[in-house]
Amino acid sequence: MKIQSPTYILLSILSLAGFSFMAYTISVHEVLIFDRRIISIVQGWENPILTYIMKFFTTIGSSNVTIVLSLIILFFLFKVLHHRSELFVFTIVIIGSSILNGLLKQIFHRARPELHRIIDIGGYSFPSGHAMNAFTFYGILTFLLWRHITVKQGRIILIWSSSIMIFMIGLSRVYLGVHYPSDIIGGYLGSGCWLALSIWTFQLYKEKQSRRQMVWNE
Repeated sequence: MKIQSPTYILLSILSLAGFSFMAYTISVHEVLIFDRRIISIVQGWENPILTYIMKFFTTIGSSNVTIVLSLIILFFLFKVLHHRSELFVFTIVIIGSSILNGLLKQIFHRARPELHRIIDIGGYSFPSGHAMNAFTFYGILTFLLWRHITVKQGRIILIWSSSIMIFMIGLSRVYLGVHYPSDIIGGYLGSGCWLALSIWTFQLYKEKQSRRQMVWNE
């Protein structure tokens, strides 16, 4: 099943609207009650085993690990599948997401929560870089691999695996006390907007390339 290009435009617009709403509520401090309630619930689960698990997921979602995983994916796309256009879009999406996150952090200047930190980290809080990295990386990876997995069970595993990774990386940041839940949601929405727009552009390119190929074959 192929999602039509207009659907990606709609998803991008909805994500942008959601991000804008979240940014507004943060700017007028209306979201703090929601944030504190969720943090209280999540950090109420604290125990040594869960802390170890959350630290693992937050490490997996770090920029350094994402770079290593991206290099592995790029090698796979280039050497195994020989899909240079997919290699290009993967690279642009990952780099673009990182740049966008940096710009947004500088715009909003939101300080990190001070309620209860299990780990310490600097920098601004909104939107979460880990959340954006996770959503972008596993989102574009799912999109690209979906095209090559024809077995239904394989696609189900792909969707569930990516969803779990995205959710757990985001949850780990709240559990460890370095992000508000609204930072995570904002990261997902910001990434969703960028990712949907990028996939839409890529689909247009592939459609034009396909039509051009048909003309040459006639």
